[in-house]
Amino acid sequence: MKNVFSVIRLLTAIPLLLLFSSFAMANDPIETGTFNNKAIYGYDTVAYFTDGKAIKGKDNISSEWNGAVWQFSSSTHKTMFDAEPEKFAPQYGGHCAYAMSKGRFVGVDEEAFTIHNDKLYLNYSKGVREDWLKDKDGFIELADVEYPANID
Repeated sequence: MKNVFSVIRLLTAIPLLLLFSSFAMANDPIETGTFNNKAIYGYDTVAYFTDGKAIKGKDNISSEWNGAVWQFSSSTHKTMFDAEPEKFAPQYGGHCAYAMSKGRFVGVDEEAFTIHNDKLYLNYSKGVREDWLKDKDGFIELADVEYPANID
């Protein structure tokens, strides 16, 4: 009888997995995660440039741009972003730069980032970032072709 209940639970879980995996696989222009609409999962995109590190934004200091909510750690950062969002927004909508070079939309670790030629690139993990850094210019060239071609 215990095995029957296990099979029933498994069969019940499959449709839920399929439902949520379809959300995760959507090729949205801005990576916001599965269950919210926060760019870079609520981290301050301007802080990468000004502070050189990942800093969590505040709920009460935010802007909407390109279909996502962007949060900031200070009003100054919000003002800077609002004046030039393309300057501060991460490349490939905040999807992993390495994965994008292969045409895949993958989330990121907010602390796995690189500023290169005054542009912000995010990666899935610090380990992936190390691989990406080995040929970042080559990966950027490939990702620049893949990103606009694969947006839903």
